[in-house]
Amino acid sequence: MPAPPPSNAVFTTLTPRAYGMLAVLCGALFLDALDVSMKGVALPAIGTALGMSTSALQWVITGYVVGFGGFLLLGGRAADLLGRRRMLLISLAVFVVGSAVGGAASGGPLLIAARFVTGVGAAFSAPAGFSIITTSFAEGHIRNKALSIFTATGATGMALGMVIGGLLTDLNWRWVFFAPAAVGLLAFVGGLWVVPRSARPAGGAKDFDIAGAVTITATMLLVVFTLVQAPEAGWASLRTVGSLVVAALLLVLFVLIQRKVATPLVRLDILRSPALVRANLGAMSLIGAWIGVLFTMTLYLQDFRGWSAMETGFAVSPVGLVAAVLSTRIAAPLVGRFGMDRVILAGLVSAALAYLLLQFLSADTGYATLLLPSFLLIGLGFSLAYGPLTMAAADSVPVEDQGVAGGLVNTSFQVGPALGLSVVTAVNAANTGTAPDEVLHGLRVALVVPLIFAVLGVLAMLPALRRRRAVSPAPVPQEETVRG
Repeated sequence: MPAPPPSNAVFTTLTPRAYGMLAVLCGALFLDALDVSMKGVALPAIGTALGMSTSALQWVITGYVVGFGGFLLLGGRAADLLGRRRMLLISLAVFVVGSAVGGAASGGPLLIAARFVTGVGAAFSAPAGFSIITTSFAEGHIRNKALSIFTATGATGMALGMVIGGLLTDLNWRWVFFAPAAVGLLAFVGGLWVVPRSARPAGGAKDFDIAGAVTITATMLLVVFTLVQAPEAGWASLRTVGSLVVAALLLVLFVLIQRKVATPLVRLDILRSPALVRANLGAMSLIGAWIGVLFTMTLYLQDFRGWSAMETGFAVSPVGLVAAVLSTRIAAPLVGRFGMDRVILAGLVSAALAYLLLQFLSADTGYATLLLPSFLLIGLGFSLAYGPLTMAAADSVPVEDQGVAGGLVNTSFQVGPALGLSVVTAVNAANTGTAPDEVLHGLRVALVVPLIFAVLGVLAMLPALRRRRAVSPAPVPQEETVRG
């Protein structure tokens, strides 16, 4: 087996070796992105086969989300300090084992435990892959191109999960676990060949902030768990309020630890970057709104209109198709011409317009007249905003903090959906009934939530327009160089 490229290699053009590395990283991200929506389609079949109750079934999704969202910041810093390639390969191995065990599970408890482990694996692979790209490609056009390919894969996976999950569930529900395990194994083997060794700080593991890691991981686990459970427990319940208070206290403790340790898990000064803050707010808005819409439209199309899971998946698929086709073609050139902030803002506005259209949903809404235009606008929004949000996070911090930046923006990509889904669920439950017109009323009120999320994302990006900087496209180098 050939040795991987050296750790200080910088690609200045997309060579075959660079494309090979991108294929591995995109494969890992694709698995992370499609997981929740793909498994969601299979829940009825899983419940029937394993005799799981409705309340237990939700943990097939929740277990993964809690593991993913809870460990992302820890995963980002681990990539910076312990080696990006090493953490990517270890996390892919964990993902493969977790998925395989989930597919072979004979009972609910083992399946839920496997889902949590799989989520933890994804929490370490996502920031590692992000930081490998930002440190392996030269800043400018080539890095933006690589990130647009990378993030287009994530957007496509997130949008096509229902279609892929429906196809696999028709074969056997266990394939929604075995297929990702097989793809993850291929990514692991490919990573051994093509992913470059990553340089580590001299201190390495000795500099790892254990106290900070424990407190921030506990904070994120508690926050994500509380958000996904709030609709069931009640937003004003003692359980929800108490959990959020404890999470706030843990966060305060984490900040105090970061101020005192010599090598903090997260250098607090990077949070002073307006670009990084905007990127995270935009990420929460974009994905939080979309997951809320996906949940609501699934109820509308399947439960209210009587469509099958497969028909629903194909109905929503234009979001992913548009993102797949346009992300790599328009995002990087537009960023080079207009700057990331303006492109992100355009994407968030496109999504907001789609959610505004969905406010006119009715009992017999035509697919071609309202739903398809809305899904196309959402796909355009993903194409314009998803990749540049990740680019903005990368460009806002120095190289040694790329893993943390990846962990932060990926955390926002997870916390946003947890918050959006919990609020949408609560609003729908509070406004729905048993009669058809009452069900439709609940769905329409719930669709106001994603619109509010999208508008808040637009407002968060507006201050960036005050900085009237001229942005020139970076020259496209014609050959690969290796520094060292």
